[in-house]
Amino acid sequence: MAMASLGRRRATTFLCSSPSHKLSSILIRRFSSGSDESDVVVIGGGPGGYVAAIKAAQLGLKTTCIEKRGTLGGTCLNVGCIPSKALLHSSHLYHEAKHSFAHHGIMVGSVEVDVPAMLAQKDNAVGNLTKGIEGLFKKNKVNYVKGYGKFLSPSEISVETLDGGNTTVKGKHIIIATGSDVKSLPGITIDEERIVSSTGALALKEVPKKLVVIGAGYIGLEMGSVWGRLGSEVTVVEFATDIVPSMDGEIRKQFQRTLEKQKMKFMLKTKVVSVDTTGEGVKLTLEPAAGGEQTSLEADVVLVSAGRVPFTAGLDVEKIGVETDKLGRILVNERFATNIGGVYAIGDVIPGPMLAHKAEEDGVACVEYIAGKEGHVDYDLVPGVVYTHPEVASVGKTEEEVKALGVEYRVGKFPMMANSRAKAIDDAEGVVKIVTEKESDRILGVHVMAPGAGELIHEAALGMQYGASSEDIARTCHAHPTMSEAVKEAAMAAYDKPIHI
Repeated sequence: MAMASLGRRRATTFLCSSPSHKLSSILIRRFSSGSDESDVVVIGGGPGGYVAAIKAAQLGLKTTCIEKRGTLGGTCLNVGCIPSKALLHSSHLYHEAKHSFAHHGIMVGSVEVDVPAMLAQKDNAVGNLTKGIEGLFKKNKVNYVKGYGKFLSPSEISVETLDGGNTTVKGKHIIIATGSDVKSLPGITIDEERIVSSTGALALKEVPKKLVVIGAGYIGLEMGSVWGRLGSEVTVVEFATDIVPSMDGEIRKQFQRTLEKQKMKFMLKTKVVSVDTTGEGVKLTLEPAAGGEQTSLEADVVLVSAGRVPFTAGLDVEKIGVETDKLGRILVNERFATNIGGVYAIGDVIPGPMLAHKAEEDGVACVEYIAGKEGHVDYDLVPGVVYTHPEVASVGKTEEEVKALGVEYRVGKFPMMANSRAKAIDDAEGVVKIVTEKESDRILGVHVMAPGAGELIHEAALGMQYGASSEDIARTCHAHPTMSEAVKEAAMAAYDKPIHI
């Protein structure tokens, strides 16, 4: 089979069904502007929005960013990626102190959890980072408007400011970067106390005795890990057959076994029929996904983590005629332009993975196109990471995806149990798996389950970006002893034979 279908994409491919404008004039325009009009207006100050705003200003464009939260960084920084990683780290330290220190000859007395102190550390990290972005706005002369924006026209945004006023922001080019929101489930009302979203799960005042997580995706497993390490009895209820369905199947099975060893319970192919909060706790009624006899499950707290949906509420995109699909995602062409001239969209509001780093790449590329340059996002090579312990990270195609394409391939694997650094620190759970095209040896996908997998994966991402073969990585000298040697050995296994197993 020809390899064209596996080639790297150099730009976005989510096209509008009927774009009604041309971009050629944008590419040659010089960006002079009046004092009351910006060259670029960004609605949303999350990873995609604030990065786009800074990049636009760096390219010499007069730029305004509108953000309703009052703090920059969006969901990721305020109630997502950053605070969850803070709690993951804190809870991991507690778990290590309680269960692993003695094995390393470190004797401590009673180990206790101080939840308020843990949350304070998390909040301090978030506060420092949000202030840092405001500092970057000042440094790059980005005009920052705090308030809720909505379209008056394709070039005008009405902003209800947080101080109670109203202002109109005008822009030649307007970028929608409003991100995503928690996906709700029928009949389940999130109160952020007993039934929580990821936002509420980051602010629980005490460790729940029993925590039920609805959804076995990245967020649910990460937050389940946090509270499980701190003492919760965690049960994950998932409608699908498997956890994290986008993950390579072999890695996913090993990952689930590891989480089960950490006492996380799974109820797969199970549907939540109803949730009853009339008593002191929460009572869930469940039934098999295919239908059948109902059962009940009790919890102190229920985390709803069934995915996310594009957030465009109150933006009035429909009033100016911006096209969306049936999932509410804004349709854009390869230059992130909507069907309405001068209006663009990036990040979670358009098709593609809902990841902060993907949104950042969108933002930079979009602004580069507006400024007459060439932008670049390769959606085939966006890494994904589950920040549990061990972490699971991947880039490129799974073995199942390659097999479905009919491509002849090879697989190289190396267990962390055979890695000297992992053994030395007594943290050797996991494996590195590399999938290559058989004839050319070009790397098609890399999947890592290991401590620090989120860092290890970028060697693979960089190699794949430049068309590396597994032999290229295998013949690159890796420092010893390091976890990254497992990547080298897996590469050796893909094109020849590994040394240490």
